[in-house]
Amino acid sequence: MLRLMQMLSSNVNYSVDDLMKELDISRRTVYRYIETFKSAGFAVQNTHGNVWRLANLKNKYGDLSNVVYFSEEEAYILNGLLESLDNTNALKQALRRKLVAVYDFEAVGEYVAKESVSKNMEAISTAIRDKKTVLLKDYASSHSQATKTYRVEPYKVNTNHIDMWAYDVEDGINKRFKTARIGSVEILEEEPWQHEEAHVSLQMDDFRIHGETPVHVRLRMDMVARNLLLEEYPLAEKNLTADGDYWIYEADCNGMKGVGRFVLSIPDRIEILEGEEVKAYLKEKAGYILSSKAL
Repeated sequence: MLRLMQMLSSNVNYSVDDLMKELDISRRTVYRYIETFKSAGFAVQNTHGNVWRLANLKNKYGDLSNVVYFSEEEAYILNGLLESLDNTNALKQALRRKLVAVYDFEAVGEYVAKESVSKNMEAISTAIRDKKTVLLKDYASSHSQATKTYRVEPYKVNTNHIDMWAYDVEDGINKRFKTARIGSVEILEEEPWQHEEAHVSLQMDDFRIHGETPVHVRLRMDMVARNLLLEEYPLAEKNLTADGDYWIYEADCNGMKGVGRFVLSIPDRIEILEGEEVKAYLKEKAGYILSSKAL
């Protein structure tokens, strides 16, 4: 679909037959994609005969892929930004349809399609604005490996809307909750915040881990590992520097759950220059993998 968009917006007039040949797809598929673009709100026009054009995009980039392509994580973030718009915004739903139409990522499609996520985030945003306590119902907790209801004071939603900070009234501590794991949200109108002074957002590291003792880590990696790092953890870019044909990553990481798992995923392409805790983590996991329990 991206290649078809590029061809329809180029300076060449392609007929449907040309598109079939260049993309190695059927006539039916060409027209199906064109209808998909139309339904998503793109301006696709039949100029003459069986020649179709996408309305010109006036931009300085030249290659359309530089303008419209997003990684899966970028698409999540973009959807989060759209989610923050008021539901009365006329452009919101049109933009979301375009996102899903162009980026056929199953996870993004499910995330955008779930009305419950949108309703939950709207309720949480309202509760934060009005400083109300809420019930997070049917929350699927990885920690307890069970589904339960939490009575919390939500006070901060992260910019990508993937998670949020809230004060757990029962446990008396701040926790980070994944928004996709929330079944539903009930605002307790008669229960205003009682613990606002305790609301603190803990700093997350580049691997999205918080709450652990910071450990200084310095890694030397090749281009393959560097690319994987940036694809999976875009925030790590600010702590990367070039070192000849290699790259150095240096930062404080919150425990080993994030950085340790990353190194473990591609250990033959990463050298640990600093961080004995990382080495210990790798030895522990390697021992488990080689044990009878794992096998």
